[in-house]
Amino acid sequence: MKVGIFIPVGNNGWLLSENAPQYKPSFALNKEVTLKAEHYGLDFVLSMIKLRGFGGKTEFWDHNLESFTLMAGLAAVTTKIKLFATAASLVMPPAIVARMASTIDSISGGRFGVNLITGWQKPEYSQMGLWPGDEFFATRYQYLSEYIQVLRELWTTGQSDFKGDHFKMDDCRLSPQPQADMKVICAGQSDAGMEFSAAHADYNFCFGKGVNTPKAFAPSAQKLIDAAAKTGRNVTTYVLIMIIADETDEAARAKWEHYKAGADQGAIQWLGVQGAADTKSGADTNVRQMADPTSAVNLNMGTLVGSYATVARMLDEMAEVPGTEGVLLTFDYFVEGIEAFGQRIQPLMKSRSDVETPVPSAVQGEAIAA
Repeated sequence: MKVGIFIPVGNNGWLLSENAPQYKPSFALNKEVTLKAEHYGLDFVLSMIKLRGFGGKTEFWDHNLESFTLMAGLAAVTTKIKLFATAASLVMPPAIVARMASTIDSISGGRFGVNLITGWQKPEYSQMGLWPGDEFFATRYQYLSEYIQVLRELWTTGQSDFKGDHFKMDDCRLSPQPQADMKVICAGQSDAGMEFSAAHADYNFCFGKGVNTPKAFAPSAQKLIDAAAKTGRNVTTYVLIMIIADETDEAARAKWEHYKAGADQGAIQWLGVQGAADTKSGADTNVRQMADPTSAVNLNMGTLVGSYATVARMLDEMAEVPGTEGVLLTFDYFVEGIEAFGQRIQPLMKSRSDVETPVPSAVQGEAIAA
């Protein structure tokens, strides 16, 4: 099973809690996280794009780095790990994204890919006067289908004359083209989102579900299998999951309960309002799940809480679900979390038995400095 990290480009990571680690994003932090991930043989890192946060006492996601420029910087300081940036398709024309992606492909030596989003939080775009109207909720995957066709034409042939309802290219050119096959990720869970991924994407992300229910996402993975069978393409699932680990199950559970006790209700309320804004087509399952007040302290993503051995066992259970190629991990403490994953969790995983365990990255850094 492949493993990636959803790097912390927004403040406080993925915990809407006054009791969680409080920090601002920086290049230095994301560089440290990415280099540790590369050191421990992880497969990729992905950065989101968020143009407006949720507020609340913690100012959740009010402070964010931009995805493509960040990944360009990380491409220059890494050598092996795959890098994915997120394109906010409503405000980034496909021809510009194609060129930016080709540039980072050049910087990274062919280690770059793109995560495409349609946009679901209206204030991110209306604040700039760039929201096309609420009818976009109903047509967003039609828009994205045209968008990715322009990208694919430019990346593969260097030229596009695509004519559609949303985009009209006039001998649009791109050179140089990417040296490697440009992989595309989407995260649609609605019927329209799954149909899009099955037709156009290489991978599809879904949220894990619940606490310590590692296989609860299986229906989403099967839904993608069924959709891909109709298109004849090989599109696999990656599962977004949070890890809260410690020496014992009890210690990890205590941390999780502490985070929940400090839930930022103001930020969670904002999330709920925005998640319910799509009245045209019904929000994607992922968006509805994020906004569910049940456990929105971590956006309701699936969470593995336990000892290092317990978490390793549950990750192996996830790898058994048909159609699952990998996981996208978040942590409460990112630097310490990746170190613990590399040293204490990954060596116990049967699904990662082919990955050697190197010395702790801090020790390696000291050796290099010496």
